[in-house]
Amino acid sequence: MDNKTKTLNIISKLSGKPADQLVPADELVADLGIDSPKALQLLVELEDALGIEISDDDAARMDTVGDILAQVAA
Repeated sequence: MDNKTKTLNIISKLSGKPADQLVPADELVADLGIDSPKALQLLVELEDALGIEISDDDAARMDTVGDILAQVAA
């Protein structure tokens, strides 16, 4: 499974929206209902699943699904 698929599956699990319906413009809070505790869980799960580290500054700039996908690809 590639990193994009893993990332979308994690976002889907936390938001309740099917992974195949997520689009880059989806806003984490407004569209997907991901609040602060879920956002922290999202970061932890992404770091664990992908073997990456996301800085606090980078995390603060991730507002949409597209932002997360770009960060994971970097």
